[in-house]
Amino acid sequence: MIALIVRDIRIGLRAGGGMLIGILFFLAVITVVPFGIGPDLNLLARIGPALLWIGALLAALLGLDRLFQADLEDGSLDLLILRRHDHAPALTVFAKCVAHWLTTGLPLVIVSPVLGLLMNMEPAAIGATTLTLLAGTPAITFIGATGAAVAVALPRGGLLVSVMVLPFVIPVLIFGVMAAYGAVEEPAPFTQPFLLLCALTLFFAVLGPLAAGAALKAAGD
Repeated sequence: MIALIVRDIRIGLRAGGGMLIGILFFLAVITVVPFGIGPDLNLLARIGPALLWIGALLAALLGLDRLFQADLEDGSLDLLILRRHDHAPALTVFAKCVAHWLTTGLPLVIVSPVLGLLMNMEPAAIGATTLTLLAGTPAITFIGATGAAVAVALPRGGLLVSVMVLPFVIPVLIFGVMAAYGAVEEPAPFTQPFLLLCALTLFFAVLGPLAAGAALKAAGD
């Protein structure tokens, strides 16, 4: 699994575009909003955590169609899925999800404090939003793996993946925003929604690879 994670990270970095496109899309969402709602710094600071989460969510959905695409094109996906092990598909999907998040999701988390400054957010709000993104964005990848596996054989399945995955990532968005606001607004809680967010990530870290592995194996058969 470690070798597969390292391999996918190298492929993701060598292929280029995925990480940069996600960051640029994230930046575009955050910079366009002030032009639409006006230069009200207090309003921007108040809605900043929600905007950061929405921007990160959309940027994460943008790259899900590439999760299995490269392996499908060079034929290695069949070899990875059809190994003689009962849990090989799920373990393969889990490793690829980890690598995908490290190359696309983690950069979004890293740049979020800078974008928080652009939204005039307080340091506590920036820190809480960054922490919730760190805990919640892996869940988006694990959920998206199932949609990517279902649409992997389609010639233009990128938009279809986002449409299929979006309803299932709404709870992640809700608890992430609730936790971010709970850190700076009284009496809104932080601990409870943050723990629920972590629970969602752990739940989909198990369910997502299992479902995606089954979908890939069924497609291969």
